[in-house]
Formats: sequence, C-alpha cells, structure tokens
Amino acid sequence: MAASGAALHGFDDNSAMPSPTTAAPIGCVLGPAAATETDLIVIPWFEGEPADAIGDLDRASGGDIARAVSTREFVGKAFDVYFTGLPGNEWSARRLALVGAGPRASFGLGLARRMATAAGLAVRTRRLARAALLCRGAADTLSDGEWSELVQATVEGLTLAEFHGGSYKTGDAPPPIPEWTLIAPGAPVTVADALRRGRVLGESSNRARELANEPGNVLTPRLFASRIADLAGEGGVSAEILEQPQIEALGMGMLLGVAQGSAEPARLVVLRYEPPATADSVAAVPVLGLVGKGVTFDTGGISIKPAEAMDRMKDDMAGGAAVAGAMRAIGLLGAPIPVLGIIPIAENMPSGTAIRPGDVLKSAEGKTVEVVNTDAEGRLILGDALWYARRLGATHLVDVATLTGAIVVALGRITSGLLGTPDAWVEHVRAAGERAGDAMWPLPLFEEYRDQLKSEIADMSNTGGRPAGSITAAMFLKEFTGGLPWAHIDIAGTAWAEEAKPYQPKGATGVAVRTLATIALEADRWTDRTSRRV
Repeated sequence: MAASGAALHGFDDNSAMPSPTTAAPIGCVLGPAAATETDLIVIPWFEGEPADAIGDLDRASGGDIARAVSTREFVGKAFDVYFTGLPGNEWSARRLALVGAGPRASFGLGLARRMATAAGLAVRTRRLARAALLCRGAADTLSDGEWSELVQATVEGLTLAEFHGGSYKTGDAPPPIPEWTLIAPGAPVTVADALRRGRVLGESSNRARELANEPGNVLTPRLFASRIADLAGEGGVSAEILEQPQIEALGMGMLLGVAQGSAEPARLVVLRYEPPATADSVAAVPVLGLVGKGVTFDTGGISIKPAEAMDRMKDDMAGGAAVAGAMRAIGLLGAPIPVLGIIPIAENMPSGTAIRPGDVLKSAEGKTVEVVNTDAEGRLILGDALWYARRLGATHLVDVATLTGAIVVALGRITSGLLGTPDAWVEHVRAAGERAGDAMWPLPLFEEYRDQLKSEIADMSNTGGRPAGSITAAMFLKEFTGGLPWAHIDIAGTAWAEEAKPYQPKGATGVAVRTLATIALEADRWTDRTSRRV
C-alpha cells in the first residue's frame, strides 16, 4: 500500500481529484423577459403552441418562429432545441433558443428539471458568456408554492448541466459555463430561497458525480474517505474517519473481510449533522441515518467478474458519494432534524489474503455469515454500517447502494429499486424521490424470501442465488436494521448512464443525492419532531 501522502501512480494527494467546476451564481429577475439583458434567451415551448404564443417574440425573430413551427422544423417535442436570432428591437437579447417542453398537459417538475438541463447543455456548446431562461409552468398563473417548486427544479436542471465528465482529458477544455439568469415574471420575492435550494442540491449532485467518475487508482479507500470529509465539511457537517484498528475494535468482521484482499485497508466515515434547534432535546427528535456503499473498485474478489465492463466498477462507491453529497446539502440548507451519514469503504480485490467462497465472517451485530459469493460484498459492508448507525442513535434508516445486477434486469436503467419496512416509511422515501426527480419502484419484501439465505453452517449466507436477487439482497440487509423504519435504494442500474440523452451525458448521474437530502429537509412530512413516528 502506498504510504499516506505518497505519490500513487502519478497522482499525489493534492492532484488526486480534479477541482470541481466553479460557475457564477445563478441570478433571478422578476421582470419581463423582453427587457432582460443577456446574450441569449431560452424559452420553453409547449408542443402544438402557435407562433404568437409569447407576445411579440415571433415578430422579434423576423417571423422565423412561425416558419419553423409551420414547417414542423420545430414542434416543441421534449428536449428539442431550436436556435434563431432576434434581430428586432423588441427584445434586449439578440439570440433565442426554443427548448421543447412537450405537451402542456404532461408538463411537470421532473420534465422542467430535465428540460433545463437539456437547454443548459445545448447552450454550453455555443460558448456564450451570458444566458437567461424564462420559467414557464403548465398553467398560465402559478401560486407562490408552484413558483418555488418550478424555480427550484429549473435551477437544479441548469446546475446539473455544468458537470463535465472528461476531467482527465488534457487536449480539449470543457465548454464554458455561461452566467445564467432565471426569468420568473410574476413570481414572489420568496423564490430566492427556492433558487438557493436548487443551486445547492444541483451542486451537491454534481460533486457526487465527480467522485463516482474517479478512476480506482486515484480514489482509493484512504483518499475517498478524505474527499468525503472535505465534501461534507463544506456544509458544516463534522466527519470522523475510522481506520482499521478502530474498525477491528468494533468487531466489523464483514467490512474487514471484504477489504482483506486489498493492499488498501478499510475505512469507515461517520458524518454528523446537528441542527442548533435540537441541541438540547435530541432524545425527543428522530435521527435520520443515511448509509452508502463505498466500494472504490469491485473486481468481484475470488468470484471475479468478467473482464467486459469491469472498468465500470469504479462507480461501485456511488452510494457513498450520494450520502456525502446529500450531507453537504443537508448542512448548507439546514435540515430540521439530526442526520448521520455512515459510509463503509473498501476495495474488493482477489489475492492470497482475500476471503474465499465458503468462508464465514462474524458481523458487528454478532451474526455469522457464510460467504457463498465474494462478489456479493456490498451487502456485507452495509450490514456492519447499518448496525453502527443504530448504535449511534439513528431512529430511521435509508441505505443506498449499487448493489445488484438483478435490479437492472428487473427495472432497467431508468428506475431505482426500493425495498424496506414498514410500508409507510418506504412510501415516504418513494415520494421524496419523486419530488427530487429520482424515479424508484417498490419491490416486495415477503418473509418467505429469507429462506433463500439459509446456511448449513452459519446464521445465513450472503446471497440467495439468482431468483429474486435484489429482494434477497435487501432481506440480508434487513437483518441488521434492528426493526427500525428502513428503506433500501438499489441504484445499480441508475448510478451510471450507459448512453447519452439530451438531459444526461453518458457517465455518472448523481442519483439519490437529492432524494436523501429531501427526506431530511422535508422531515415535517413524516414526523412532527416531538415524536419518532413514521
């Protein structure tokens, strides 16, 4: 193992991860769009709208909008972008981009977020210094609450467009990020809070994407732990990094077992957020525990994976990155309840010291586990982490992990799997994901699935085989939740985009960051803060 501070394959501690992209703050104006000073103005356009749908915009374009609409060159199909000029004197901007918003009846916050990202990505290719986007909702008149939701979603989308995945390319500089202005005519001044919240959530998602994009030779367990601490610290969240002797003292045999095949020892990061309002009455307030899988590279161990696409296993720590990004947002935005973030970190490698199929590990819970497949390692480290979250006082649990290939078979790469208990808590997590723009779908967790984890020599095995693989993995995790309200989010299919879309470049997606933060920030939806009810 490289000594602390030593160069690692050409990267030292200071160069190990490229600096995050910085951009100018997103401004907001409440006046008319035509008067906004900018280089280019972006207008959402609903499918089937007439050319004169927005005042004198068509006249300012010299009739080009009418021509494009009549010839169906541009019809407002979701995420299509049409650029034209504004040679007239009616508008301050001299260039226009129409971005398709789809049918008005289908328009919602999720589409608004993705539409803004598509617009942001398209505008970046034009290398403009300034751009503005007009906020439009499905209805002509919006309430104050609807304005806030729309502004937040739009700002999140614009911010997500700032991410650049080619951080190690030495030849081409990424397209510049324009200085954005959001135009919200008629919105209340309170939308400034929504703008800030959208900006923080979008930035925190991008920071998680940057971590998941890192190669395994750079983001080792030691450096991942350090980066997590730095990231959460930006939100004023405290971080404690437990090293191998401390992990051994806690009896975390599953985490240690996964790590023992690597030259890099395990780490366990503990993040703590405490709102000042509850400093004197923590016992009466629910404590949310967020647990994220942090396998910095997963070869499968002795049960080694096929070579094809193994390079993607650098993102097997995306769950841990999501927790770190969420904790940053929770700290910056001030969640009303205490939140713990627990991230177990290891590298799953084959070697003479690696665990073997048939080995038995003892968890910190005291339960013994027969390792049937060393590639089912994520549930092992999460089990010890869930136990530790309970020990530190968590009353409600959510874990997120790139856990099973079976979830990709079941739900593809659009939707994350969601399992847990009780149903009310699972539904709260699902609803938070819907508001945050992370699609999830619940799967059953019937007790009969536990039979697939039976072992002849230990309390249970670490895999139940191929049938219902995502469900039996969750059943394994359930053993370490102590009966607390708990939800498990399997992001194996959604943490990485295999192909580019107008609103999502190929690569890390930052999935679950906004969901985890939303659960904490909107805790009043599931608790009254004086009881621990679900």
